[in-house]
Amino acid sequence: MPIINRLADMQPEIAGWRQDIHAHPELLFDVHRTAGVVAEKLKSFGCDQVATGIGRTGVVGVIKGKRAAGARTIGLRADMDALPIEEATGVPYTSTVPGKMHACGHDGHTAMLLGAAKYLAETRNFAGTAVVIFQPAEEGGGGGREMVNEGMMDRFAIEEVYGMHNYPGLPLGDFAIRSGPMMAAADRIYIDLEGLGGHAARPHVAVDTVLVGAQIINQIQSIVARNVDPLESGVISITQFHAGTADNIIPQTARLSGTARSLTSETRDILEQRLHEVVEGTAKLYGAKAKLVYKRDYPVTRNHERQTLFAADIAREVVGRERVDVTVPPVMGAEDFSFMLEARPGAFIFVGNGDSANLHHPAYNFNDEVIPVGTSYWVRLVETALRA
Repeated sequence: MPIINRLADMQPEIAGWRQDIHAHPELLFDVHRTAGVVAEKLKSFGCDQVATGIGRTGVVGVIKGKRAAGARTIGLRADMDALPIEEATGVPYTSTVPGKMHACGHDGHTAMLLGAAKYLAETRNFAGTAVVIFQPAEEGGGGGREMVNEGMMDRFAIEEVYGMHNYPGLPLGDFAIRSGPMMAAADRIYIDLEGLGGHAARPHVAVDTVLVGAQIINQIQSIVARNVDPLESGVISITQFHAGTADNIIPQTARLSGTARSLTSETRDILEQRLHEVVEGTAKLYGAKAKLVYKRDYPVTRNHERQTLFAADIAREVVGRERVDVTVPPVMGAEDFSFMLEARPGAFIFVGNGDSANLHHPAYNFNDEVIPVGTSYWVRLVETALRA
């Protein structure tokens, strides 16, 4: 069962939806225009139910098959939000909003799931219920967590849930998936330093928070190198360092922030414990005080074995066995689809975006040639899982 002809024919229409969303990017939960477009299209497709305001601004569509009573229900999820990046693609449909762009392909994810919803609502060639989930705030806001916490899984009786993300560098339209950890847990680090401010010409009577912060950054790099099992994975990155108001003042305070990534609960515990010890100990060594706040955020995106095998089989049906990698290494990026996988069994799969700029880059653009592949995957998944 290769790419569905009807979906190949719909490619220009779906690409048009995608490009419209691309031109009007919205951040986090403030996706009111995008959610409105999604809801109106789902209604026009004839979905049996369209619910808005799930997880603040999420949208859920319900499509019943030819025989739905007593049959299973599965969920398909796409994300809608963009990123605070100035676009540098030069495409005709470039962002109309300064400082915001779809640099992660969520416009493509939303459009592909809309295409699948239209097809499924027209054909209904399955026995059961397909629930299409359009989620806000994947990029750091935890929209998936909000939708789960509001009871979405129980409200719509979802038994299994599936997600998909484009993957730059993976050949166009190829798939990649693995059972177990697929993406990392992502935690937030906030470090507040207090030293003793003073004149830059008299550092000996001050406690320099810039120096202390620099030493903390250096010492943090020893944690993964010397405390995490070399066969495990961990990342600690300090990405912000704020201090000072003038070039002749040693600042009294400073703030550092960043992220810690891990693939197991054991590594996550080690990172949190050692960060406290290294940060507080280093600050004390230089005569300063440090307060570390370690906020556990997105958990590991962990695919369930049976659903992973099923998803891989569907991908093979769409593009062929040789174009599906079932042993792709985990990546240290994070996904709040993880919250849905904690609530229900399911699987998250990558689809190749070809030779494009990387995710979160100003020159990134979703490849519209992926649309027939990704949309066919969604449709085949529903029709096979809920075989009439």
